[in-house]
Amino acid sequence: MASAQVHRFHAMGTDVEVIVVGGADGAAIGAQARVDELERRWSRFLPDSELSRLNAAGGKPVMVSRLTFELVRRAVDAWRETEGRFDPTVLAALEAAGYDRTFEDVPREIPVEPGPASPAPGCAAIELDPLVRAVRLPRGVRLDLGGIGKGFAADLVANELRENGAAGVCVNLGGDLRVTGEGPDGAPAWVVAVEDPSGSERFGNLVLVEGGVATSTRLRRSWRRAGRELHHLVDPASGAPAARGLASVTVLAAEAWWAEVLAKAAFVAGPADGARLVRERGATGLLVHDDGRVDELDGLTAFRPVS
Repeated sequence: MASAQVHRFHAMGTDVEVIVVGGADGAAIGAQARVDELERRWSRFLPDSELSRLNAAGGKPVMVSRLTFELVRRAVDAWRETEGRFDPTVLAALEAAGYDRTFEDVPREIPVEPGPASPAPGCAAIELDPLVRAVRLPRGVRLDLGGIGKGFAADLVANELRENGAAGVCVNLGGDLRVTGEGPDGAPAWVVAVEDPSGSERFGNLVLVEGGVATSTRLRRSWRRAGRELHHLVDPASGAPAARGLASVTVLAAEAWWAEVLAKAAFVAGPADGARLVRERGATGLLVHDDGRVDELDGLTAFRPVS
């Protein structure tokens, strides 16, 4: 029976847990170096990251690494696939609301009123050249990849560990989670607790061999500004924090990056459109209303443990 290695650390502004079943000694610990490397490429808070160089290019094309190009390409595709509900061009709106530094450093009480919100510019004019891996952002367009980067990192690390001989892997970056292969103690699948941002355990567990799970919620990464509560999930149509009646959305999809995208898009869309968006894109999950009501989407029961 293959033993499991567990390594916990902090990266990408969140707590990370990597579980490796049957991999080489130290594989779980070695995964930290990969996550740290990806953070150095994609963080908007590091002035020398590839993302920061891209955002500072002033309309000129920038050649980036293969993984950064792939992440930006997926972010632009996700913008189209979600009808603009997921939008990586909301950076200016996030900064205007007060999220202009790492979340740990954002004051929980900001006395100054935020400036007027304005819609995100969107991705229509972003140019991608796959031949030389160049990205050109129009003037005035800057990207925040925080809404997709953790999920994509979880997918990358999990796949790389499997390719290097692990029988099973679970990578959890602050609730954006990817599992693949056998679980600990010879289990044929992984048992994953469904995150309830309110702190209760009412949602139970999911059982899956392969897939990603992600939760987007206004109950975390929130702060107050001039007496008003704000959060980091921006509605691209207005540039203000989304307020469509949802407290959180959890999505189960084939990959963690897609689960993360759909969770954010559904939160922005609201209960009815959000549920439709998730279902029509081949995923499932649950939506939690502001009053605590839960909409469990079709297909989720197939992943519930057999009692």
